Amino acid sequence: MKNILLILFISGILAGCGKVQTDNTEGKKEEKKEEKKETVMVSAESQEKINLETEVLKEEQFSGYIKIPAVIVTDQNNEAQVGPIVAGRVKKVFASIGSNVSAGQTLMLIEGLEIGVLKADFLKAKTTLSFTEQEYGRQKKLAEQDAGSQKNLIAAKAEWEKAIAEFNSMDKKIHSIGLKDDDIVNDKNDLHSAGDLAIKSPISGVIVERNVVVGQYVESSSIAFKILNTRSLLVDGQVYESDFNKIGSAKSCEFKTPSVPDETFLCDITYKGQLIDEKTRTIKIRAKINNPRNRLLPQMFGELIMKLAESRKGLFLPSSALFKDGEQSFVFVQENDSTFRKVEVKTGLEMEDRAEIVSGLKAGDKVVTNGVFELKSELLKESFGEGE
Repeated sequence: MKNILLILFISGILAGCGKVQTDNTEGKKEEKKEEKKETVMVSAESQEKINLETEVLKEEQFSGYIKIPAVIVTDQNNEAQVGPIVAGRVKKVFASIGSNVSAGQTLMLIEGLEIGVLKADFLKAKTTLSFTEQEYGRQKKLAEQDAGSQKNLIAAKAEWEKAIAEFNSMDKKIHSIGLKDDDIVNDKNDLHSAGDLAIKSPISGVIVERNVVVGQYVESSSIAFKILNTRSLLVDGQVYESDFNKIGSAKSCEFKTPSVPDETFLCDITYKGQLIDEKTRTIKIRAKINNPRNRLLPQMFGELIMKLAESRKGLFLPSSALFKDGEQSFVFVQENDSTFRKVEVKTGLEMEDRAEIVSGLKAGDKVVTNGVFELKSELLKESFGEGE
């Protein structure tokens, strides 16, 4: 009986050892399988067929660029909201959305009692000024000939000076509502137009908003038209705080947008923010951009391309060597004549068609620059084959 128990005990130990060995073997197989998924074998003939090319990674001295996301916004100096200073009823409208207007062009006419009263008061003040000026001149002439009294001369002068003050006050009022002296003098005999006020455009541009129709009563606070001149626009970009000092004292930059892919626009930097956004940790950069052919529109998205302040060294590859897998960036590194390994990398600055490699590679690595798509396809095919 003791011999039987001893045999069973030894058999159990051997069985356990065998199981452990089997599990370790399977683990090694899985490890090899994962390694194999990250490499692809390509014969010399296939490499020639897909025109596979490589480049040895080396450190380069560069003065590169930094790209930051940006959006076009309107220049408030080239934007106007137009409305009456006094209340009235719209009599005529001469402009619609899309109309090109010039500075000083009449956009609409409004009529109202208040306008007529202001015009009448101005004409009255002008007439009174003319009369008192003549009377003061007459009394002054009489005084010089000892034919008039000093009392009458002083009274005439006082009335003249009072008339000057009243006329200047009325002159400012009519100018404040957009009228000129000639506008009133020329139509003083036209009783039907005495209460009309022409609302004119303060700038040249395009009507982008119209809020009035004929017969509508408008208050002095109403916005009748919005005018926009897009010959000059602004671009607002957001640069990360870690990159802010890299741009130094740059005065100019470039703007590119997918909406106009065939053109690069030169910009003048007008503002560098002094505050960091607490949520995004970015700083505003604003640039002015000329738009003579009106190819750019407000709210277009793009990138500001800014030159770095100082040159430095870094590892650079053609952008064609990089490919995405989810959110990560990868390249293929040649290990020997026929073996290529997929390697995750992190990129930094981009300049023209080259990208900086921050981590994942070292100088001397041989990286595939052409034929990346074919290697990626072959790697996926081998992965699916192993899964089956």
